[in-house]
Amino acid sequence: MRIGLIVGPWFTVPPEKYGGTERVVDALARALVDAGHEVLLATAADSTCPVPQLPGFGPSEPEEVGLTLSELGHVIRAYREMGDVDIIHDHTLAGPLYSHRPQDVPVVTTIHGQLSPRAATLYRDMAQDTAIIAISHDQCSRVQDLEISAVIHHGIDLSAVRPGRGAGGYLCFVGRMCPDKGLMEAVRIARAADVPLRIAAKMHAPDELAYFHDVVQPSLASNEEFLGELPDPEKYELMGDAMALLNPIQWHEPFGLVMIEALATGTPVLATPIGAAPEIVRNGVTGFVASTGKLVECVGRIPDLDREACRRSVEESFSAQRMAADHVDFYAKVIEQFRAGPLPGGDVLQENRRQALQGYPPSRKTPEEARRP
Repeated sequence: MRIGLIVGPWFTVPPEKYGGTERVVDALARALVDAGHEVLLATAADSTCPVPQLPGFGPSEPEEVGLTLSELGHVIRAYREMGDVDIIHDHTLAGPLYSHRPQDVPVVTTIHGQLSPRAATLYRDMAQDTAIIAISHDQCSRVQDLEISAVIHHGIDLSAVRPGRGAGGYLCFVGRMCPDKGLMEAVRIARAADVPLRIAAKMHAPDELAYFHDVVQPSLASNEEFLGELPDPEKYELMGDAMALLNPIQWHEPFGLVMIEALATGTPVLATPIGAAPEIVRNGVTGFVASTGKLVECVGRIPDLDREACRRSVEESFSAQRMAADHVDFYAKVIEQFRAGPLPGGDVLQENRRQALQGYPPSRKTPEEARRP
């Protein structure tokens, strides 16, 4: 199969440090090639993903993240050069809405961000001629009238992640410097459990810097260590030596790549039951899923967990190979349906949606409920 992958112009594939979408696309591209498929990647010119890349693009532009002009020029060029692939998987927001894309090539897109009401309006328009992938059942359930064609969980390249022994005697937090990620909740959990906390966080945007200087930094004590943003090798070492990763998120995060990264190092995850966390962490097996207050008690139960089971859960459910295989199966169905008639198509996609939502936990707590002890 010849597969075109499009990612935005702002960050490299893979990202140097923080960057969930670009990290997922890198793992997907590599795994697709390893499985014998041809991949053509449209990305920033300074990307290092070892698959064939479309020429003519400029270097990454992190300072222009979110700017329409930057993204539009990038996706228009990408579609112009991708007329001879079997399918295009567009990971941008603007690309699937571009009306001059190749008419004889089906397009699929993945919802990488929060499915807010404003975003849902755009995806409803996309769904008229684009197959849409959700990254978790929770994300899929947020909007009932959007035609979701499939739910495909993220995966990571396990060859780059070594299991650790968890012998560091500390808890860790890895994420972005913002209230939604639950950093201050992690601080309170670690303090209440009387365990040191090491913090690695992305902090570039003005709101992230303001949150750190105004809220986080004045609150840190001697038992908390802020390490800044870490490259992958140091991040995985931090996770692997930790007793557990604290991930007390305060919003409906669509997936949470950091959780499978920690599990891949053999480190259990302690998370609030919000967003996709219950789909990733097996409560009592690979970590604990509980309210913020109850996670304090769970710290004392970490020695009861099997670190090999944590690693094994990623090997079985969240590997790049599994992710690629799921995508290939989906691509084949989309290509077949595209050749048979309009894409997407009512009854077929509604059945896909029903199947995607099967088994979804019927009881979901709101962020407010999860904060309660």
